[in-house]
Amino acid sequence: MIHGLSFDIEEHFQVAAFDCVARRRHWERHESRVERNTHLILDLLEKQGIHATMFVLGWVAERHKGLIRRIVESGHELASHGYAHELITGQTPEAFREDIRQAKHILEDIGGVPIIGYRAPTFSITKESEWALPILVEEGYLYDSSIMAVVHDYYGIPGAIPTIHTISTDSGPLWEMPPSTCKWAGMTFPVAGGGYFRLFPYRLLKPLLQRIESQGHPLIMYLHPWELDPTQPRMRGSTLSEFRHYLNLEKVHDRLTQLIQDFSFGPYRNLIPS
Repeated sequence: MIHGLSFDIEEHFQVAAFDCVARRRHWERHESRVERNTHLILDLLEKQGIHATMFVLGWVAERHKGLIRRIVESGHELASHGYAHELITGQTPEAFREDIRQAKHILEDIGGVPIIGYRAPTFSITKESEWALPILVEEGYLYDSSIMAVVHDYYGIPGAIPTIHTISTDSGPLWEMPPSTCKWAGMTFPVAGGGYFRLFPYRLLKPLLQRIESQGHPLIMYLHPWELDPTQPRMRGSTLSEFRHYLNLEKVHDRLTQLIQDFSFGPYRNLIPS
């Protein structure tokens, strides 16, 4: 079975857990590490002969055009992570439309390929922001990968369909690619990547991923370039935010290498039924 692998291409200082007006105003002053870290990922994928989906911020694409061209030339899928990494739950519909339209235009202009996929910053399509789904259709997106079927303080729609499916919106159908979850003892656990990939030892995570595979469902996995960068400058935030962000960064490279050896992966676009 071919599974879906993706990376949210953003800077280490752009994560929502550390976001504030003052810090956002000084993004340009922070050391940029996203290009180096993404090249590390691209080198690793190339070595294993794997293609993935890269959900890129428009803000990053504007500043690293060569990186975008390498992503496309290497055969990976270029997709949108929005422009400014603002949570949808904090935007108006008009501001959201402008954000995703701007990102799509930038990515298509630099990459020279159609952009059909979208992932909201911090998976911020929730019950309160489902109004974003028809706007995605209207702006030319074919699929979304933003709805986590879990309980979380930042995101999630508990009880949402946890596997690939179509959503009927007032503007037309939209494919949904939910990051993978696993049920255990009546509870739903996220196992798709990110902090969960760093929290659980791989020897425990692998059987859960194999269980999803055995049920006939492709894995929908994700990571970030900053997760392969254990020496990144440390940001100050709440104790929980710092724990989530910096936990086991030094283990991600080896775990990712093992993951792509144990499972077969491809871009999300290849998982849309024809």
